[in-house]
Amino acid sequence: MNTLLKIAMAQISPVWLDKSATLKKIESSINDAAEEGCELIVFGEALLPGYPFWLALTGGAEWNTNLNKELHAHYVNNSISIEKGELDSVCQLAKKYNMAIYLGIVERPLDRGGHSIYASLVYINETGEIKSTHRKLQPTYDERLTWSPGDGNGLQVHPLRTFTVGGLNCWENWMPLPRTALYGQGENLHIAVWPGSEHNTKDITKFIARESRSYVVSVSSLMTRSDFPKDTPYLDEILKNAPETLANGGSCIAGPDGEWLVEPVLNKEGLIIQTIDFNRVLEERQNFDPVGHYSRPDVTKLIVNRDRQTTVEIK
Repeated sequence: MNTLLKIAMAQISPVWLDKSATLKKIESSINDAAEEGCELIVFGEALLPGYPFWLALTGGAEWNTNLNKELHAHYVNNSISIEKGELDSVCQLAKKYNMAIYLGIVERPLDRGGHSIYASLVYINETGEIKSTHRKLQPTYDERLTWSPGDGNGLQVHPLRTFTVGGLNCWENWMPLPRTALYGQGENLHIAVWPGSEHNTKDITKFIARESRSYVVSVSSLMTRSDFPKDTPYLDEILKNAPETLANGGSCIAGPDGEWLVEPVLNKEGLIIQTIDFNRVLEERQNFDPVGHYSRPDVTKLIVNRDRQTTVEIK
């Protein structure tokens, strides 16, 4: 039995709020990962079409301003409606290369009316099928001004070679119960996606690995002032308060013992590739398994609602 899995972390910048151009960068990264023989590629949170950096830079909480309305509309127009086939090209590449993909998108779902948007983590399997779309349960702080809260439908795990893989978006990785929901379904390869920066990844990556005795793959994006397209609405106002680097990466991998396999990589665009061995999971579960021999479901138990929430149910 082959217990190895070759992973590519795509630490790239978006063509900010331009979904067509960002899709081309994503497809190029998939092609490059295929040339390296990778079996899984992971992209950062909300990479397609980009993280809402303007909220912290332009007074995003100000009520009823033209700037906030127009930037939000621009964001929605560049968000992804899966039902319209806007990820079809990515799915086709997954099938072509027999490669699984985790992709962070800003989703504009038709089952919620098609006007609100969600930070979603999409899993595409090796045959090119979208098997889960996890909408971020709780947008963080100023993200709530543009992203809507998700539901439990995407708290799913998936078979991948000898592994069982699942994933969460950014700070929901700090939420103990969503993590437990994935552990309890057999997760042993945890994907954590971030908008960028090692201050997010450097502590939680090793912590989850040690808690779960799983591999943890944290993938971040990059963003600098030069990554803002010149035709971005209100660009001058955004750049006036923007630092040179808004997201410096920090993609990394911790093993099931909580130690680094790949330490956080900073300010480097491209693929970061690592091969992992499933047997290391079994070795570390010998002394601790949080949902197996080292659990007490007769005392504490988690209930998960995986219903997809919608306002209208058509009978």
